[in-house]
Amino acid sequence: MARARLTLPLLTCCLALTPLSLKAQRRLRVMEWNVENLFDTKHDTLKNDYEFLPEGERQWTPTRYWQKQRDVARVIMAVGGDSPPDLVALCEVENDRCLNDLTTRSNLRTLRYRYVMTDSPDLRGIDVALLYQPQSFQLIDYEAKRVPSLEAGLNPTRDILHAWGLVEGGDTLHVVVCHFPSRTQGRKGDKNRLLAARTLRELLDTLGSGRRLLVMGDFNAAPHDRIFRKLGDIVIDLAPRSRRPAEGTYRYKGLWSWIDHILVSEPLLVKVAPKLRLYTAPWLQDWYAKSGWYPRRTYKGTHYSGGASDHVPIYCDIIFGQ
Repeated sequence: MARARLTLPLLTCCLALTPLSLKAQRRLRVMEWNVENLFDTKHDTLKNDYEFLPEGERQWTPTRYWQKQRDVARVIMAVGGDSPPDLVALCEVENDRCLNDLTTRSNLRTLRYRYVMTDSPDLRGIDVALLYQPQSFQLIDYEAKRVPSLEAGLNPTRDILHAWGLVEGGDTLHVVVCHFPSRTQGRKGDKNRLLAARTLRELLDTLGSGRRLLVMGDFNAAPHDRIFRKLGDIVIDLAPRSRRPAEGTYRYKGLWSWIDHILVSEPLLVKVAPKLRLYTAPWLQDWYAKSGWYPRRTYKGTHYSGGASDHVPIYCDIIFGQ
């Protein structure tokens, strides 16, 4: 039996009747992950990184460093699935050397990521970074927003990274990456976290709610925390309001919490499909008979555990062309 063939006029007609061809839609996969102290093995002048040196308390050797780099690369590649994530926000990265090793010397080197990052006054020297695929996010420029902690008599914290670039269809996407101060700092940490939220809000007010805004990071705060009320009319948190007890991005003293977040402005909200997801591969887990699983962290205190991170990566898809 002869196979049916579409003539060129008929084929053109069929394509014209298709509301959106597959080519017209573009998936932008975005990912956020706190990688738990991705330090190199060399001392950074004026930074308190002594515990992450080969002779330091944690005996942070090149062997351990490169194992962590391989694990971070493995997770990023796995989250991408058939193609690499287009945007990857990373928290707790020490410096440019760590990012250069990750993108050019680990298994990620074949994916040709580029990156931008901050250079903050954080006492330990950790910063935030954004990896991006240049074919799907054409970087225009980036800047670092300083949180005025010192002026308020508080410990300096991480800068807020703001990058903007072109995505499918020529639209401009503004990407913000942040890592708010930890709760372990007590009342001063609360004040510092609110100050970071105020700095982020000022940035978002400058950009305006009508823009395509994507905010990612470790906020050290659950979805119901008051800091999100300061942001709520500009960006919407994708974290679930209700969740299973054994679900979250961080587990402390047996309790799960969702402290890593992806937030989007209204123009992007309708393009998120279908929802925020966790990446929980078995090799990233430690199981305990009585309490269930924990993220397999790199260190438990000062004891080397050999895991990738104490945080769970999160990701979602944004569909352009709708």
